[in-house]
Amino acid sequence: MENWNITADFILLGLFNHTGAHQFLFVLVLIVAFTSLVGNALMLLLILLDPRLHRPMYFLLSQLSFMDLMLIFTVVPKTAVDYLTGRKFISPTGCGLQIFFFLTLGGGECFLLAAMSYDRYVAVCHPLRYPVLMSWKLCLSMILGSWLLGAADGLMQAAATLNFSFCSAREIDHFFCEAPTLVRLACADTSVFEYVMYICCVLMLLIPISLILISYSLILAAVLHMCSNEARKKAFATCSSHISVVGLFFGAAIFTYMRPKSYRSANHDKFVSAFYTIFTPVLNPLIYSLRNNEVKGALRKCMDLCTALSLH
Repeated sequence: MENWNITADFILLGLFNHTGAHQFLFVLVLIVAFTSLVGNALMLLLILLDPRLHRPMYFLLSQLSFMDLMLIFTVVPKTAVDYLTGRKFISPTGCGLQIFFFLTLGGGECFLLAAMSYDRYVAVCHPLRYPVLMSWKLCLSMILGSWLLGAADGLMQAAATLNFSFCSAREIDHFFCEAPTLVRLACADTSVFEYVMYICCVLMLLIPISLILISYSLILAAVLHMCSNEARKKAFATCSSHISVVGLFFGAAIFTYMRPKSYRSANHDKFVSAFYTIFTPVLNPLIYSLRNNEVKGALRKCMDLCTALSLH
């Protein structure tokens, strides 16, 4: 096949066509994305303004909300503009930036969720030693480590993917640039890169999920030994929201990146990618706000303050 110049643009085929049903789905996606932006921005604002939420647990949660906000901005605006204007081109630079930010945020979120599981382990199993075992220094180190590991993975995969020679077929059957989809357009043999990329994805997923499983196994063992039913309920309430987020995020990520190549299809990839780039970010603030009494209290306080200011 004929090679093309690296400066030529790619064409994103997108998620929707212009039928009535797909137009309805497009509007639904915009509503969900807007709700996600409002929900995560509100979560950040509450954690910033309420002194009761100035604790490591909520600082970790604020980073999760920030990552979800950035993930929406990485994918949805370009997808919406392409659908509305019909101009579906994206430059190699733009494509590389999408891959970098997407993997930085996705990889960072994997390790951030592992850090949050350690925080819950300390809170349930060692509450009296919480200020020592979950100090601000350790909290900031875990957050910085999450961002750096995600950025390293994103930079490596973006640079390696765009280093290939691509063939005359420039159409990416996706709604944003994702490394596995882009690699399919390469003219060269990509088997070694795909193997390395698979190993990286396995490590980025299995290491955090192993840490999460260990943390929650220890939490479960501690909860089962609690004498008080009230203490058990409080412990389960503390952890259930985090388990819900972990299940949604890692389930979608494992389905996307750890399936054998023979089981992949463009439609499945687009559907699952839409789930964890658009729909999962809107669920996180809902899960944490509805299941967390301190967040609900901060929200009520904020609403009361806004009401009082509007009356004056």
